[in-house]
Amino acid sequence: MRTRADIACWLTDMDGVLVHDNHPIPGAAELLTQWRERDIPFLVLTNNPIFTRRDLSARLARSGLDVPEGRIWTSALATAQFLKTQMPGGSAFVIGEAGLTTALHEAGFIMTETQPDYVVVGETRQYSFEAITQAIRFIEAGARFIITNPDVTGPTPSGIVPATGSFAALITKATGREPYVVGKPNPMMFRSAMNQIGAHSENTGMIGDRMDTDVIAGIEAGLHTVLVLTGISDRAEVERYPFRPDEIVDSVADLVAT
Repeated sequence: MRTRADIACWLTDMDGVLVHDNHPIPGAAELLTQWRERDIPFLVLTNNPIFTRRDLSARLARSGLDVPEGRIWTSALATAQFLKTQMPGGSAFVIGEAGLTTALHEAGFIMTETQPDYVVVGETRQYSFEAITQAIRFIEAGARFIITNPDVTGPTPSGIVPATGSFAALITKATGREPYVVGKPNPMMFRSAMNQIGAHSENTGMIGDRMDTDVIAGIEAGLHTVLVLTGISDRAEVERYPFRPDEIVDSVADLVAT
């Protein structure tokens, strides 16, 4: 049996694991420092495709966490990498923010509103009826349908708001086409992250706070999975699933070596 002692590389979710409402979770700074001092390869992951790596690095810095841009991996970056392998130099009609459009540009994709190869939908603060209508028409005309993440709602200070999965469902209902989802719980998100740091599933661990995305994707990617109880899932929820993480800990503070 693989144990935590066998792990040489780490992937960790961000919200609910390292930060909560822009406040650092106790132990997060110490764990990141420990990884840096021991030259342990790691990446901080997020299913949120809105922000660029620079944005997220700055956000974490404001929370007191030192995470360089190169140590961040998002569903937008995973989506761009996937599309680059599928159709290098292809074109896309994109509904999303800077995190997604920047990633696609850097992957060599062309943003277009004329006969795109792909319709790519990600998180945005301003979904428009016109853009969704265009997306539906392009998919009807043969464009492939991709979404960055399946989350149907997202949190805001004033309450939940509809997210990528909700608008994807609207497009699916209108076209009869299901999207291909790149972000968690697709284990491709973790495999693409491991490729960034030269990691192998046999010696890589994943830290997350959700059974339905982090843990299941980690299991399917063959990783050592650690569930922390500082985010979405609690011990009662764990019992409702037919699978289990390798470890359940109260927080990342429990992962800091003494």
